[in-house]
Amino acid sequence: MEVILLQDMRGLGGRGEVVDVKPGYARNYLYPRELAAPSTVANRHWFESQRSKFDARHAAERSAAAEVAAELAALKIKIAKRASETGTLYGSVTPTEIVEALASKGVQVHRRMVDLTGGIKALGEHVVRVDLHTEVIAEIAVEVVPET
Repeated sequence: MEVILLQDMRGLGGRGEVVDVKPGYARNYLYPRELAAPSTVANRHWFESQRSKFDARHAAERSAAAEVAAELAALKIKIAKRASETGTLYGSVTPTEIVEALASKGVQVHRRMVDLTGGIKALGEHVVRVDLHTEVIAEIAVEVVPET
């Protein structure tokens, strides 16, 4: 089933692209969340007529994300976790903990923007990727220290 994406979706495509997805995925996930519309002639014409408005909003989102990326580049956050004597954590650092640490520094990001591929399971300094926008990716320094 072909759909027109109304928002950029990681792993699927960018806004305005016509992609082929399974009908259940479109009906149960994309349509209710207004992430896509059926790929009909009328919807394609409507999207083309609205493209300039979408592009302007996209540019504004990109510039706002670039400002947040500049703030994040200057930050270094510390997270205290329980750890063994060898430096291995009991558990791991979660995106929610990183988001809370950033919020305490005055920077608001959504937990789904934090990319913890591989996870953080040891004490020390780590670099965490934050996908602020499809075109703006920031990296922040996270220091995991033992809980006292």
